[in-house]
Amino acid sequence: MTIEFDITLTPGDMYRFNMYQTYSGFHGWFSIVVSVLIFVVAYTTRARVEAVYTVLYVLFGVLFLVYLPVTLLLRSKHSIAASEVLSRPLHYAVGEEGFAVTQGEEGAKLPWNQIYKMVATKSNVLVYSNRINAYVIPREQLGDKYEELAALAKRQLPGYRVKIK
Repeated sequence: MTIEFDITLTPGDMYRFNMYQTYSGFHGWFSIVVSVLIFVVAYTTRARVEAVYTVLYVLFGVLFLVYLPVTLLLRSKHSIAASEVLSRPLHYAVGEEGFAVTQGEEGAKLPWNQIYKMVATKSNVLVYSNRINAYVIPREQLGDKYEELAALAKRQLPGYRVKIK
């Protein structure tokens, strides 16, 4: 049984992938903790310091909260616009051997035993070939084939490498 589908990535798809990648790791959580600590400092020192310092603390807290998402949004838009490969449709064929991805005359194969992990988020299915790089498959473009793909992944991969509901 082979599941075939075509995917065209959008900047929004890349943004959601980058947000997941960042906020599921140390860097994203660290920025949130630092922001909360800065807001706590601003609140607790508001009566003991000049108002300018309190405003600066709040601005730094907002900067830590907003900087990463804005940077990721800009990076996502740039990567889709700058990459001919990412801006054109990709054809996937998923079967018992693994993933085959083609675009025009070019193609790549990723056997099941080389898949690092497979994760389903609310909006994407991520097929990691290592800890950082993943094939991003938007769930809305996958449509009704999601259930078939999830079942195939659960059959082919060990349970600890599949995070799909």
